Amino acid sequence: MYLTQTLHRAVQQAPDRPATVFSGRTRSIAECADRVARLAGGLRALGVGAGDRVGILALNSDRYHECLLAIPWAGAVLNPLNIRWSAAELSYALRDSRTGVLIVDDRFAPLVPVLRAECPQLSVVFHAGDHQVPQGLHDYEQLIAETAPVADVRRGGDEPLGVFYTGGTTGTPKGVLLSHRNLLTSAFGSLATGDFLIPEGRLLHSAPMFHLADLAIWTAGQLSGATHVIVPAFSPDAVFEAISEHGVTDLLLVPTMIELLVNAPELAGHDLSGVRHIAYGASPIAETVLQRAREAFPNAGFTQAYGMTELSPVATLLRPGDHEDPELRRSAGRAAPHGEVRVADPGGDEVERGTVGEILARGDHVMLGYWNQPEATAEALRGGWMHTGDAGYMDENGYVFVVDRIKDMIVTGGENVYSAEVENALAAHPAVASCAVIGLPDSRWGERVHAVIVRHDGYEAGESELREHCRTLIAGYKLPRSIEFTEELPLSGAGKILKRELRDRYRTG
Repeated sequence: MYLTQTLHRAVQQAPDRPATVFSGRTRSIAECADRVARLAGGLRALGVGAGDRVGILALNSDRYHECLLAIPWAGAVLNPLNIRWSAAELSYALRDSRTGVLIVDDRFAPLVPVLRAECPQLSVVFHAGDHQVPQGLHDYEQLIAETAPVADVRRGGDEPLGVFYTGGTTGTPKGVLLSHRNLLTSAFGSLATGDFLIPEGRLLHSAPMFHLADLAIWTAGQLSGATHVIVPAFSPDAVFEAISEHGVTDLLLVPTMIELLVNAPELAGHDLSGVRHIAYGASPIAETVLQRAREAFPNAGFTQAYGMTELSPVATLLRPGDHEDPELRRSAGRAAPHGEVRVADPGGDEVERGTVGEILARGDHVMLGYWNQPEATAEALRGGWMHTGDAGYMDENGYVFVVDRIKDMIVTGGENVYSAEVENALAAHPAVASCAVIGLPDSRWGERVHAVIVRHDGYEAGESELREHCRTLIAGYKLPRSIEFTEELPLSGAGKILKRELRDRYRTG
């Protein structure tokens, strides 16, 4: 299996069907394939070879869709970069992966001088936007116009498809290396349920396309013959307009997006009855929000997906029929058709049903490993199972209930934030003697990032100063939404901060 075979099949069977709809442009499958082959030729002419990493730093667009196909067509490896990261975080990912070619759009072109200064291996940068091409950048459209199409190298199977950076528990991101087989297995398994996407439907991309959740549903869309309707970024207006104008049948949303849609004043003025499927996940959803969403989209089946980047990303699915049972709506569903799931004790042995343990997964969707981190890879994949770091239990019918996170990860607005990253940023301020970052329940964001800080004597740095300091080091969504100052933090006998005690204290207080 290889990702680009989805395009070859589409050209053979429906070359005139729309492939993408974006910003007033509609491109057919045949036109898209020609542009992909030419872009791949341009990459090869500039020295991009098999296995080389090519980064993408851009908002959603039809050009992003082309890059997702052209980079593997040229035999290279995708490196989709988080558009919410700071320059420091982006530079780390580019250096760590030794990415030599980068594609940016109008929004991120101003960052290129900083990234080049921090990343000496970054030799070629393309401008894939609609504005004037900045000096020193290659013109994406000119490259396509002037380059002859090349044959697809058809790398696939267990060959690397992409390196996808996630937040790291050690304070630095980790590159998750996924193969063609990984991503296609996850997509095939999701489609095998029969209620994931409409065949040859219209799939809306409003979630960021760099995120593996959107890439996963994009891949499923490629397999099912979808037309990709794309908006640059999520907003209720953009989603409503796309549904009305382009007949969208399928959506991927995170719970925060769903809440914004059902709370939007414009909701009542739109007919959403044409939407048939909504996939959601990445964080828990409030029962009241889910119920309002089911009323707003009366003909849509809702599917919750649980997983992680390391699982390409789907481990379990809560299918539309399961949503009729209030008890099952609290679960993350059952193992998807393409893999196994078990709940295990620290030794890896499966625990009895109803007993809390660590959620493990196995199958062809499990990552190749962490980029250049063999020890972390061996630890995560010990015993042949991916150890998710999530605690949960399984009922007698195989439904998985996630009850807590073993790792210190906070899920806020659908984005993963690792406490160590925020703590490292805070600790770099001279006023901070020690700190702990935890997630606290939040009615809008699911969880909010909360920092508890002990200041050095003589320093009076306040919340706003510390937030602005962190903003220079980490993305805005990782900043503490609330900060509390204290005289001391609870410590174990070994001197480790007792975060569970902090969580219990705030949740009961």
